[in-house]
Amino acid sequence: MAVNLLLGLQWGDEGKGKIVDVLTQNYDIIARFQGGPNAGHTLEFDGIKHVLHTIPSGIFHEKAINLVGNGVVIDPVIFKKELDNLEKYNIDYKSKLLISRKAHLILPTHRILDAASEASKGKAKIGSTLKGIGPTYMDKTGRNGIRIGDLELSDWKDRYRSLADKHEAMIDFYNAKIEYNLKELEEEFFEAIETLKTLTFIDSEEYLFQAQKEGKSILAEGAQGSLLDIDFGTYPFVTSSNTTAAGACTGLGIAPNKIKEVFGIFKAYTTRVGSGPFPTELFDNDGETMARVGHEFGATTGRPRRCGWLDLVALKYAIQVNGVTQLMMMKGDVLSGFETIKICTAYNYNGETITHLPYNIEPQNLEPIYTEMKGWKEDLTQMTEASQLPKEMNDYIAFLEKELETPITIVSVGPDRKQTIKK
Repeated sequence: MAVNLLLGLQWGDEGKGKIVDVLTQNYDIIARFQGGPNAGHTLEFDGIKHVLHTIPSGIFHEKAINLVGNGVVIDPVIFKKELDNLEKYNIDYKSKLLISRKAHLILPTHRILDAASEASKGKAKIGSTLKGIGPTYMDKTGRNGIRIGDLELSDWKDRYRSLADKHEAMIDFYNAKIEYNLKELEEEFFEAIETLKTLTFIDSEEYLFQAQKEGKSILAEGAQGSLLDIDFGTYPFVTSSNTTAAGACTGLGIAPNKIKEVFGIFKAYTTRVGSGPFPTELFDNDGETMARVGHEFGATTGRPRRCGWLDLVALKYAIQVNGVTQLMMMKGDVLSGFETIKICTAYNYNGETITHLPYNIEPQNLEPIYTEMKGWKEDLTQMTEASQLPKEMNDYIAFLEKELETPITIVSVGPDRKQTIKK
């Protein structure tokens, strides 16, 4: 049985959580393959907004098994808060939530180390969410990390102490003068570990292999976005994992030839949280309108998102790197009311017109080249069929499909799962 893959094509925050929730009814297993609690997947239904950080977005459906894969880094404290929130809604997560033994743990000292490192950078900071993600992946690649499976060993606390002591020495080295109470943080951490240990730990690559043999349908869920990929994103202003399609293979142990459909999620415009280059960023009333109407604030951090017109150069790049087979456009409703809609179709790169994403997209090197289209004024939020969409929006969609050479199969016109139009 083939595995389908869903991921973001911009700088994250594209609305992946909603689409996973919409698609879950078609799958037996939803598997998260990378990232940590710096991700915030927002789902809205029955008048309630839910924000997940680590748990896969299929958890609200009765039948789907939800798997946290080996490529994910887990903060037990944040994970416990997610579980506590699920209990409010009588979600039987213990029967349908599995964790890979090979997933790495975020320690309290990882978070402190993250803050110390960021503070030491001054104006050159990268905009970390300070969740300890980067230091955890550094320990993973440095072969020092503590994994979920280690919690089943009798000496795991000795391993913890050894690594935490090393981190404290590194924190002192930064001399960043940040305040923290490690004893309090550790009390909360070890309490959360006990909650974590009530869940089922598995050898996830074997579990998924057998599931494929049994013909079960699997949807791999990514976090963040392709332009934040550690290899192919706008480095160094990126996350610490592979957010692109290749990350699903390493983050779940799934063979590349088992991936069939690759669903690429993008907003009808572009947003970015934190530092880093952003060619189509707007500093005018249009950008302010996008932010206000789109409620553009980070689900995890609450930080305001930078807004700009859709960048097809960057989007084409993400489609190519991921091998996207279907596109899903989010927040189409936010563009209602604009007299003119602009689409970046090329860059003026040091005096040359280019249509590919170059190595350096800092503003001193390039300017976006725009194509303009007529906007629409209709309220889309109550529409349920593609035939109801205004002509100007259908023209916008048709233009994107032609330029991107990939079909747009879903258009989202609001945050609720019901506000989803399938084309």
